[in-house]
Amino acid sequence: MNPNTLFYIIISILIVDFIFDKVLDRFNAKHFNDPVPDELIDVYDEKEYLKSQQYKKTNYKFSTLTSGISIIATLTFFFLDGFEYVDNIARQLSDNNIIIALIFFGIIMFASDILSTPFSYYHTFVIEEEFGFNKTTKKTFFTDKIKGWVMSVILGGGILALIIWFYQITGKHFWLYAWGFVAVFTIFMNMFYTKLIVPIFNKQSPLEEGSLKTKIETYAAKAGFNLENIFVIDGSKRSTKANAYFSGFGSQKQVTLYDTLINDLDEDEILAVLAHEVGHYKHKHIIFNLSASILLTGVTLYLLSLFINIPEFSMAIGVDQPSFHAGLITFGILYTPISELTGLIMNYISRKFEYQADDYAKKTFDAAPLITSLKKLSKNNLSNLTPHPAYVFVHYSHPTLLQRIRALKA
Repeated sequence: MNPNTLFYIIISILIVDFIFDKVLDRFNAKHFNDPVPDELIDVYDEKEYLKSQQYKKTNYKFSTLTSGISIIATLTFFFLDGFEYVDNIARQLSDNNIIIALIFFGIIMFASDILSTPFSYYHTFVIEEEFGFNKTTKKTFFTDKIKGWVMSVILGGGILALIIWFYQITGKHFWLYAWGFVAVFTIFMNMFYTKLIVPIFNKQSPLEEGSLKTKIETYAAKAGFNLENIFVIDGSKRSTKANAYFSGFGSQKQVTLYDTLINDLDEDEILAVLAHEVGHYKHKHIIFNLSASILLTGVTLYLLSLFINIPEFSMAIGVDQPSFHAGLITFGILYTPISELTGLIMNYISRKFEYQADDYAKKTFDAAPLITSLKKLSKNNLSNLTPHPAYVFVHYSHPTLLQRIRALKA
């Protein structure tokens, strides 16, 4: 295919994807002022509801501004042959293909993050601060940035270097070796993420002895669930928003509760949230998601192996000397429609899984405290109670609050 044709296909994909997202955002914004459904009338009082509406509108305007600036900057970079410029810099610094690729992506990623940092700073210290969510200090904000860069260099750079090395020594079969490595790495990180990565950013400690821990242990025994690792994480270090998550499997499974969750909910509500997380494990949702992720990675790498050798893929973004890293940029953008489709499918499955986990909590514990916990969390997070159905279909990995409550009451 002619490189110019490929170039305009790439530009078209970027523009269409941007317009599609903005249309969905607009549809969703039109529902911000919808009346609250009767089942959710007790979530907000009038003052709190007005605050939630203002929060949604503020975020919508900010998102529209930042995404608009982002697409303009991206298109400008493409039309001004920015990739060729960066590629030339990388080749001046090294003649090793792996080092060239690492420098190439390092410059792009670092520059992108630097440009986005003021917007991230504004969102954290102005918007989130205004609505009472932010607990992040400026020191923590910038420390997190530095830690993120280091993690990207070590993990992202290491994985990229290894994939290119596989490509150099095995040719078109590199995808099999890369897939095997990524699969092992994914499983390893799933099992040990809370022990290796979380402590870099947060403090976590075992749940203290007391009535809550006793209730959790009693429930776990009743549900036939061996749960020894229950940790509390200092989520309040950055935000007032609450969460809980399940990670790992086998002997490495762990439930992590945010300290904000413990502060916001009573013990029965916390137990109901925990029962929901146990439901994910019992229904093998973690294994499914892990397997699906590994399978999709294999498919993506296989497709990459079919196209990475095509010189026009590099030339399409203005890089005259064909290379793995330039071809990877083009492939990643051309793959966008497929990734959007797989994202829709995975979100649909995820919403089904949430219903199953809710039902498990209902059957093994009680629906009432789960309902009140969901309402409290929605209130404390100023969540949107009336999102547009199309927006939910595309972006939501969880059913809406109204949908979950109706299912729990059925």
